[in-house]
Amino acid sequence: MIAPIRPGKAGFCAALTIAMLTSTSLQAQDAPQDSFYWLSEMNKASTVMVVETGIVPADLGVTIADAVAQVIEDQSVEGAARSGDYLQVEPLLIEIGGPDVTRMHSGRSRQDIGSTSERLFQREAVLQLLQALIDTRTALLTLAETNPDAIVPAYTVGVQAQPITLGHYITGYVQALDRAAERVKVLYDEVNMSPLGSAALGTSSFPVDRERLAELLGFGGALENSFDANQLSRIDTGGVAVGVANSMALTVGTLLSDIEAQYRFTSPWLILKDGTTGSSSIMPQKRNPNSVNTVRGNASAVLAKSTGFYFGAHNLPHGLRDQGNSATETLEAATKMLASLESLLGDLEFREAVALAEVNADYSTSTELADVLQREADVPFRVGHHFASMLVTYGRANALKPADLPFAEAEKIFAEAAAEYDLADTAFPLTEERFREALSPQGMVNASLGLGGPQPAEVARMIAEQHATIEGDTAWLAGERKELADAATALNEAFEGIRTGTAAK
Repeated sequence: MIAPIRPGKAGFCAALTIAMLTSTSLQAQDAPQDSFYWLSEMNKASTVMVVETGIVPADLGVTIADAVAQVIEDQSVEGAARSGDYLQVEPLLIEIGGPDVTRMHSGRSRQDIGSTSERLFQREAVLQLLQALIDTRTALLTLAETNPDAIVPAYTVGVQAQPITLGHYITGYVQALDRAAERVKVLYDEVNMSPLGSAALGTSSFPVDRERLAELLGFGGALENSFDANQLSRIDTGGVAVGVANSMALTVGTLLSDIEAQYRFTSPWLILKDGTTGSSSIMPQKRNPNSVNTVRGNASAVLAKSTGFYFGAHNLPHGLRDQGNSATETLEAATKMLASLESLLGDLEFREAVALAEVNADYSTSTELADVLQREADVPFRVGHHFASMLVTYGRANALKPADLPFAEAEKIFAEAAAEYDLADTAFPLTEERFREALSPQGMVNASLGLGGPQPAEVARMIAEQHATIEGDTAWLAGERKELADAATALNEAFEGIRTGTAAK
């Protein structure tokens, strides 16, 4: 590292330029993107802008740029304060370049610096959240593809309702997180707008080029109304951000409830692999799903932090900032939640035989029996439904599984149901083979015709489309990352031009 150089020392500008500006960033390569980092990026952008607009002359711009660069270098050493408060950094700039360097702050306030800093942190948090969504959806699809057409039970009102397939079940959660990814991308466009240059709230009499400041920092543009940009948008945009995080936490919470519910059964069909569970200090049989509890706790943390944001922002007169930066904290909590879920998914084991046995032990295919009677034998649906319900009652009363129902008893029960509705023909219209096929889980799944159903062809189509969606999100993220990297390079080149007096006129 170059030793600190102070004003008046020979070769200051040339030496520091050669040593620091040949890289893509004036920040130290391993410097954290903390509040000081972003304050320094804003100082660099402001230096470029005030020279380009003529707010300060070019020769003073060199002095300002040298001071900004030296503070960055000094604050990159281990143990440095790295304050993100401009009033703490300004004395360091003055010590190096004298009071004239404060002209770099023309048309700026700690208010718009703070608002811009929040958006810079939120912007990065949004991109990290999208990456976590990509990784989690990929992990879900990996689980789905282990056995996409395997039969699993699905529930309504907490009771087994119909058989579906593993692929159908998992792609449902992927689709919900696909929507979350779309919301995250929309959120990014809202967050990626710059308040810098709006001063306290009403701009200033300096010809500040706010669009240029936005461009130099990689923003999509400047938030036009300076009052809104600095005082209002941070509240409603923060509310949108925590709302996006909330929605995915609710989805994750539902999935975690599903998995946790398995552990109330002696034979779960979704279970953590051996070696990935916790144990009890007194009960040797216990295999505690600790990682499930961890993910659930992380989902709860998202909701807790978002609630804190809403209460902090509620009924605030403009100009007060009681809610802090908890919108960013909520986004970061959502990323942590998804990372823990991705890890959990890698530890899950699907037990096909157990899932099928659970379906076969109950009567969740009785809907298909009623449908077959209507579709193939012209039996009114209500009559078929009533017959199926009576058949279920009989089977349960006699501890019979659907496959064990005597066909002769089914014929007798149908005749009773048909008589109750005064049908002229009370003979059971299905062969025994068709009757048993209609009651089979595989038969019901394969008979599904609707868009997005559990039938194998439709599940395969949805899995393929979801992979394509993830690929699109990955490309979008790479594009946004590249734009930010290009903007950082352009900022450093423009800043170097100011320091060396070679800036384009």
